[in-house]
Amino acid sequence: MTNIHPVGVNDRHKTLFEGLWPLPYGVSYNSYIIDDEKVALVDTVEVDFFSQFIDNVRRVIGDRPIDYIIVNHMEPDHSGSLALIKKYYPDAKIVGNKKTFDMMRGYYNVGNTEDEIVEVANGDTLSLGTHELVFTMIPMVHWPETMVTLDVTEHVLFSGDAFGCFGALNGAFVDSEMNCDVYWNEMQRYYSNIVGKYGVPVQQALKKLAGVQIDYICPTHGPIWHEHIARVIGEYDRMSRYATEPGLVICYGSMYGNTERAAEKIASAASRAGVKNIVLHDVSRENHSFILSDIFKYNGLILGAPTYNNGIYPGMEMLLSELAGRCIKNHYLGIFGSFTWAGQVVKKITEWNETQMKFELVGTPVEIKQSLSAETEAACEALGKAMAERLK
Repeated sequence: MTNIHPVGVNDRHKTLFEGLWPLPYGVSYNSYIIDDEKVALVDTVEVDFFSQFIDNVRRVIGDRPIDYIIVNHMEPDHSGSLALIKKYYPDAKIVGNKKTFDMMRGYYNVGNTEDEIVEVANGDTLSLGTHELVFTMIPMVHWPETMVTLDVTEHVLFSGDAFGCFGALNGAFVDSEMNCDVYWNEMQRYYSNIVGKYGVPVQQALKKLAGVQIDYICPTHGPIWHEHIARVIGEYDRMSRYATEPGLVICYGSMYGNTERAAEKIASAASRAGVKNIVLHDVSRENHSFILSDIFKYNGLILGAPTYNNGIYPGMEMLLSELAGRCIKNHYLGIFGSFTWAGQVVKKITEWNETQMKFELVGTPVEIKQSLSAETEAACEALGKAMAERLK
């Protein structure tokens, strides 16, 4: 990439992204300078990192002014430094779409006058000299104002959150200069946690970009993609179609171990029946970020929990809400549950599925009173076997 420079930062301090999702490998906030006759800054970074960010910018352009600040996405981890960068470069014009500026004024009281903004619509262009930019609107990937910027001169796509992933950058910026192993699972987890609800808009965005020559993808999180562009686009296509691979995720909540033992029986039966990819998750102990990622990956799902306060065990109820909110498709569902004196959880999980998730129900739901008996143990094994048969 000629005269395109990464000037973003790495966050190795934050433990939870959006206050929800763990960051075991950190996260990057990517920003880019296009250094041409006119200087363009593409997106900014979270405001806590402004000091490092402005140093990165000045290292590239020295005392030259910034002519344009292009805002592809208004989420504060990318737009948070807007108000400060405008203080350093007051004459810079901010480039965005109508919805961009509505949010910008509300967040930062910036972009209030016509002479400080350049409003663009789908297909509009901007010349920096040698570099010609084209703007494409991709609403709801994953906010309504989201757009991407294509440098048609060098075939570089500045993609905002699209094609991004968790994980800080460890020295290199471009995928061809690093070992990318850690980023593939982090891409799956990023997509399933952050973008997962918006499969249809992602598919629409991919159609808009189909046939466009793209030699580099510069997202706002994760590596710059060059060597692995086909794989990255393929991963986003697969995940946004809710395509899965054969495998089984068993999620359970357990207060005293009885429901957990049932989950183990189900897993063992599924394994003996030929399922190789089996993952068990305790909804109380594990962050749901990793659970959701596995559910996006595998097509079999079995949910089990105790009845709690005449309803669903809280950790499981939260997971059900998260599943319903992501519009996940193409899954098979099994259900089991336990109770001491009044069984409700199997009924209520079934109702969740009928009204919200609408997965294909597999096998006979298993309801366990107090602890496993010979009869309910056999029913758990039958459920595991039935799921295995359906996954074939």
